[in-house]
Amino acid sequence: MRAHIGDQFVIESPATGAARRDGEIVGLHHADGTPPYDVRWSDTDEVTLVFPGPDAHIHHLEDRPGRPREPSRRGRDEPGAVSVTIPLDEEPNPGDIGRRVATERKRQGLTRVEAARRARMAPDYLAYLEERPADPSLASLIRLAAALGTSVAALRGGGIDLPPGQGQALLHPQLSDLGPDECRARLSTHGVGRVVVSTPDGPAVVPVNYEVIDDAIAFRTAPDSVPAAAVGTDVAFEVDHVDEAMSQGWSVLVVGPARAVTEPDVVRRMVNRAHTTPWPGGEREMWVSIRLTRLTGRRISPADQ
Repeated sequence: MRAHIGDQFVIESPATGAARRDGEIVGLHHADGTPPYDVRWSDTDEVTLVFPGPDAHIHHLEDRPGRPREPSRRGRDEPGAVSVTIPLDEEPNPGDIGRRVATERKRQGLTRVEAARRARMAPDYLAYLEERPADPSLASLIRLAAALGTSVAALRGGGIDLPPGQGQALLHPQLSDLGPDECRARLSTHGVGRVVVSTPDGPAVVPVNYEVIDDAIAFRTAPDSVPAAAVGTDVAFEVDHVDEAMSQGWSVLVVGPARAVTEPDVVRRMVNRAHTTPWPGGEREMWVSIRLTRLTGRRISPADQ
């Protein structure tokens, strides 16, 4: 027996009067499409791990243009979620909900089996939630929150309007310095950072969309804006990330002189290489470049990493 994502899984018992049961195959465990399967049942909308018996068979979807027939794994989830195709050679990182679930479970000292029992779900499904990006149903979140002694809002990452870092600290944190290469890697090619400038009203810290171009930080702004005050001065530019789910994070600090970029060829190249337009919108055509004269970074992580 071989299946593809989206095929119909059917159980028809030969017993007189036995009900027929069917569902959609939403997850494969083997690249060749052999059992077991993750099946979302049409009568209950629940997803369970199924090892087919002799009374089970599969109705295959007809080929559609552009639809590969090679078996693929797909993000499997509970009712109402959209499945996401996962290439066979790629193992995605868990989503924030899964990491929060795993973190709370470990804080409670629970095994997956025990946590799944308390939440009244299959251990395999809990393992999937913790290891794959997923969007479980509200009913599953309610059961998980009750089993872990937390709230649905906390598992969903509630508190977006609150400052980051209000979660619990790690039991055994470790603060370490980042080397220049790792700092550059975390700066990546673009993102959102904060530039620190001096204004007539005192110091100001302003978030900006930035690009890393030719070993310099570049951002677009308006001539009369606060970030434009960076031009002609030594400034600090900071990028960080706080992982609320795992109570860890990192920061990278750039210090250097800032100047306005006025050369037409250089401006044109920056525009062509920009990954996004400034999020605030409006006319922001002035490019400011910060040369990296000092680059440092730090990271908070578990002591065993």
